[in-house]
Amino acid sequence: MSMLSRVAERVYWMARYIERAEDTARLVAAYNHLIMDIPRGTQPGWEILVRILDADVVFDEWFKVRNEQNVLRLLIGEAEAPCSIPYAVQAARENVRTTRDVLPDEVWELVNELYLYSSEAAEKSVGRRNRQAYLEQIIQRTQVINGVLRSTLCRDHSYRFIKLGQLLERADMTSRIVDVGASDFLAREGLAEGIEHLLWGTLLKSLSALGAYRRLIEPQVEKNAAVDFVFMEPTFPRSVRFCIREIREELGQLTNNKDALRTIERIRRKLRSFEAINFDQPALHGYIDELQLLINDLHGAIAETWFLSSKG
Repeated sequence: MSMLSRVAERVYWMARYIERAEDTARLVAAYNHLIMDIPRGTQPGWEILVRILDADVVFDEWFKVRNEQNVLRLLIGEAEAPCSIPYAVQAARENVRTTRDVLPDEVWELVNELYLYSSEAAEKSVGRRNRQAYLEQIIQRTQVINGVLRSTLCRDHSYRFIKLGQLLERADMTSRIVDVGASDFLAREGLAEGIEHLLWGTLLKSLSALGAYRRLIEPQVEKNAAVDFVFMEPTFPRSVRFCIREIREELGQLTNNKDALRTIERIRRKLRSFEAINFDQPALHGYIDELQLLINDLHGAIAETWFLSSKG
């Protein structure tokens, strides 16, 4: 049983770190596009990326000024920074290396290639010339890894814990982006007249939600509809509602699942009351804070029930 716990924990964290690398790359890429499209002086500061990733303490240990170069050096160039893309890739590789016997051979090869690429290209991709190409490669390579896992892995407990890790990380990142991004954009109301659609479109783009939103809702991005979409759209794989529903389904197939399912039900009750139009900026921040605490509780319930430890 202890061996099963070890394997479950490692594949869970492998999935979380792969998702984290992809999501961070999407976030940086979306903001990078925004600063090219938006009038000078109206864009949010680069520190918004630090706040979304809850990396204020880490940033202050490494740098003093929150400018473009330092923020991107932290998120792309510093392999030792826990919030960086290279750190997530390296951590994913280590978890795959120690569980190769339960994963398809191609997964180790692809993750190792991702690690070698990131190690070689990260530092020289901090500047604008190579940045976008690096971010696109990270996104594409992580998607290939997830595609191989979905198409070749038996639907056993290893697969379930991979899905749990991926979906929980995704729900957490979605809530973070909405919390910091929407709060910042709402605070700019009246100051960013005429570019609101760019700001809210960037929020959707950072979650790969812009195309789906336009197909299902409307071509023009509207703030309340955008926030509702990434929180509550039942058919969109990156919405919080979708992730929580899928986590519940995977937990239902595991034994000793009462604590985790109890936490899932608390999150589902919390989500039922969500409608963006009912929240001003402080209320939205407070709501998402409570939701993130519940997501952390869910991780804690999973770790306490099935893992030897709760650390990644």
